[in-house]
Amino acid sequence: MAYQPKILAFAGSLRKDSLNKKLVKIAIKGAEEAGAKVTYIDLKDYPLPVYDQDIEDSHGLPENALALKKLMLEHDGFLISCPEYNSSMSAAFKNLIDWTSRQATPDEVYLCCFIDKAVTLMSASQGALGGLRGLVHARAMLGNIFSLVLPAQKSIPNAAGAFEPNGDLKDPKAQKDVKELGATLAKFLAKYKAP
Repeated sequence: MAYQPKILAFAGSLRKDSLNKKLVKIAIKGAEEAGAKVTYIDLKDYPLPVYDQDIEDSHGLPENALALKKLMLEHDGFLISCPEYNSSMSAAFKNLIDWTSRQATPDEVYLCCFIDKAVTLMSASQGALGGLRGLVHARAMLGNIFSLVLPAQKSIPNAAGAFEPNGDLKDPKAQKDVKELGATLAKFLAKYKAP
């Protein structure tokens, strides 16, 4: 691989034992095996207030929003595991998007940390659909802010019992599919971002 892509990976969940944090870590293995450099972050380490333009107008973007924007700009693409809350995306994930989509300075390009970023989505849920309905909304939102959302995705249903103690999926095919998501993103970026 001539160009080593840089991928930012995270789950749209704050819970310590999040099923989506476990899931995205499997995709990370696939991306790294395909030659990518992956940075994993936990959104719990970047607490943000609920987006409020009064806060932005009086104080600018919060420090953690600026830190997240910097990370996003430094990476070529994103591996995101999206929990489904009430048939849509989580508040933590949407709030991350709302803050990082704002301009840090007046001359900054609007939506700069999303434009042309390749994104792969996945989800894990205790429900029978595996978080699939939330991915529809996440895909639409990211596409509308100029990210390139790759077609392949994976949803893990009944996820409370789907993982081994070591974090792997019990179903070998599902494990392979999720790793392949990471590998596919890495290979796509190696071609897309190559000089």
